[in-house]
Amino acid sequence: MAVHIEENTQPFVMDEEQLALIKKQEMKENLTKFALLAVNIVLVSVVLFPLLYAVTMSLKSPSEVYTSEFQFLPEAWQFSNYRDAFKAAPLGRYIFNSFIVSLSITGGQLVSGALAAFSFEFLESKGKEVIFALVLATLMVPGEATIVSNYLQISQWGWLDSFPALIVPFLTSATTIFLFRQFFKSFPIALYESAKIDGCSNLRFIFQILLPLSKPAIGAVSVNAFINAWNMYMWPLLVSGSDNARTVQIGVSMMNSVDSQSIVLMLAGVVIVLIPSLLIFVVGQKSLVKGLFSGSVKG
Repeated sequence: MAVHIEENTQPFVMDEEQLALIKKQEMKENLTKFALLAVNIVLVSVVLFPLLYAVTMSLKSPSEVYTSEFQFLPEAWQFSNYRDAFKAAPLGRYIFNSFIVSLSITGGQLVSGALAAFSFEFLESKGKEVIFALVLATLMVPGEATIVSNYLQISQWGWLDSFPALIVPFLTSATTIFLFRQFFKSFPIALYESAKIDGCSNLRFIFQILLPLSKPAIGAVSVNAFINAWNMYMWPLLVSGSDNARTVQIGVSMMNSVDSQSIVLMLAGVVIVLIPSLLIFVVGQKSLVKGLFSGSVKG
């Protein structure tokens, strides 16, 4: 005996009370989004105000800079200040020197950090955790505590006023080693053991297997190392004595003098110096965040 079941084809109709609740919920969500957007706009304005003010100040005339009245935008945009800044000092040479130093330090920290982190994570040796703890302990030592001894050593080697003096002391970093090791913890030891069974050497495993899978960590380390190297001031000021090795941070600070024109030229130079580090940060911010947090969860 066939049983026929009638399906209810009538559309579901919400009553006025349900519609009112839905509209109320949507309005609440929209107000929350608007409030968060307003808070973000305020915070961004506060954070970016010094940068924007520096840009507008670099486009003013000297008379506008030294006025007692606050004026955010210049009366006449003096784009010639940037051209005059390159004439007042060899900024092109300083920028080239900074790129050489920053890229060399970044590459050195990538290689040394990856090798050290690999040995700490995948190789078995007695006391490696103690050694790793000592490496991390160097983060608590301020750079000013070792700057004199480093200077005496560099001077003894005859490296003053040269690129090796600016690069070699920073070719490794405890922060880089820590970030790489934390990321390597997400890889199972079976991956290394399988590679060894297949006859893969340690260096081949690092450069052909491990590092290609560690792009977030590489991005985070690269952004951090480049920005730190680009913004170095005290050490380059101490070891560089001529334009041949002087970095852009030192070059810009030397543009300041007693005349009124120098302040706008120095501000123009500051804005020029900020551009590479800002671009690196904007391009690599996703890799930086992902690399810093990817090793926090294992598995």
